[in-house]
Amino acid sequence: MDFISGQELLQLCEENGCPISDIMIQREISEYGATSEEIMGRMKEAYRIMKEACHKPLDQPVPSIGGLIGGEAKKVRDRRRQGKSICGSMLSKAITYSLAVLEVNASMGLIVAAPTAGSSGVLPGLLLALEEEFSLDDEQIISGLFTASAVGYLIMRNASVAGAQAGCQAEVGAASAMAAAAAAEIMGGTPQQCMDAASAALVNLLGLVCDPVAGLVECPCQSRNVIGASNALVCAEMALAGIRQLIPFDQMVDTMMTVGRSIPFELRETALGGCAATEAACAKTCQIFKN
Repeated sequence: MDFISGQELLQLCEENGCPISDIMIQREISEYGATSEEIMGRMKEAYRIMKEACHKPLDQPVPSIGGLIGGEAKKVRDRRRQGKSICGSMLSKAITYSLAVLEVNASMGLIVAAPTAGSSGVLPGLLLALEEEFSLDDEQIISGLFTASAVGYLIMRNASVAGAQAGCQAEVGAASAMAAAAAAEIMGGTPQQCMDAASAALVNLLGLVCDPVAGLVECPCQSRNVIGASNALVCAEMALAGIRQLIPFDQMVDTMMTVGRSIPFELRETALGGCAATEAACAKTCQIFKN
């Protein structure tokens, strides 16, 4: 059940008549010599941590280590509860939960780095919103997490998920592709539709730079997690509607890495360019290090 490309993954799904999640579960079993119960147990624990990180800041807002973020998730949640959201319940929840996870991460709380700490809000943000809005159960979401894992594995194997190597397109972009594929499968999509959703997600965030203010995973990282979750939702919707992607997933992964190598080092997690180099950001950075 091993695969090293999206095309090989799709072939395995076709040959075995099963979704991507089943192939990934079998790969994990054979790769690590674990039982299916052990593999499922580990993923259930990962999702438990994800859900806890989505909810904790809503009841107990905590400022980040750098003081750049904290309390944003609760504000969006409260606006939705007041009936004022212009995004609708589904997207508003995805925004809320994505913001929340980054608050937990930036305050040294427990998160699941899927695929990285800086992009950890994308996947749980979208999937928990889906679970609540469509009255799904944890088992359905966990199946989606295995699909997300397959996409993340392919990006890590054939490119990178490190902002220092390929910019934020490799972190939030990869997370968005993972979430898009997961959402597509959870909502009844075929393996091909899952890969189309993942490809579209990479297309939409291609070239996104990594420019953390003061070198902290707080700003603009938090809002970019929201964009990653929103992008994943849109891409899954298009794929489920039957919109095919011109560029296959494997080619988009290669392209992302090529673009990543061409991004100037100032825009690859060094905090020397982009948002980090603005006047406001530099003033805030001086204040942080002075304190």
